[in-house]
Amino acid sequence: MNAKVTTTKKAASTKTVKAPRGAKDEDGTRAKILNVAIQEFSSYGLSGARIDQIASETGSNKSMIYYYFGGKEGLYIAALEESYRRFRQIESEFHLGKLYALDALRTIIESTFDHHAQHPEFVRMVMTENIHLGGYVRKIPDLKGINRPAIELLDELCKRGIAEGVFRTDLDPVDLHMSISALSFYNVSNQHTFSFIFDRNFTAPAVHAERRKAVVEMILRSVRPD
Repeated sequence: MNAKVTTTKKAASTKTVKAPRGAKDEDGTRAKILNVAIQEFSSYGLSGARIDQIASETGSNKSMIYYYFGGKEGLYIAALEESYRRFRQIESEFHLGKLYALDALRTIIESTFDHHAQHPEFVRMVMTENIHLGGYVRKIPDLKGINRPAIELLDELCKRGIAEGVFRTDLDPVDLHMSISALSFYNVSNQHTFSFIFDRNFTAPAVHAERRKAVVEMILRSVRPD
């Protein structure tokens, strides 16, 4: 029975679907579907998410989803890409040119930490994709391009900090990005287990503020010259 169900799903995801009436997305239907899909996939994963539920919550129908995304897998990949695009958008909103390097880095760390906490769906999407060993993220043509500005921003900042004499000369922007992401990510990805085991509510504003302060200080200390 399972084999038949799997075959049926595969066939459905690859079939050609005619464009429904009004499919030019003049009413933002595609964006609405993506918004709901991100929440659905982040909550239930690729296997547990249901196209029927996504269609119901967007007030559309399955044929509209198949038209825009080709099927469940295509929708998941699009939702994953959109999650990265939204996350990377925070860098475009920074205005760091007039800040000293340490102040600019502090701003990046605080914003990254807050954005992770405010968008746990992004963290869950990334966790889900790592369960799949990054198999679907490789199907996003421009994912490296989407994420490149984050490294370029830190690369430029590292050069400024070195010129100002406040950063180590051997700083690597990718390594710095990983450190900021890891400390921000863990605060969300493990908040439920960690909170239960150690009786500390990571969603409490005071706890969040103290943890953010600790993360900022850790990163800033790590970049300073010995």
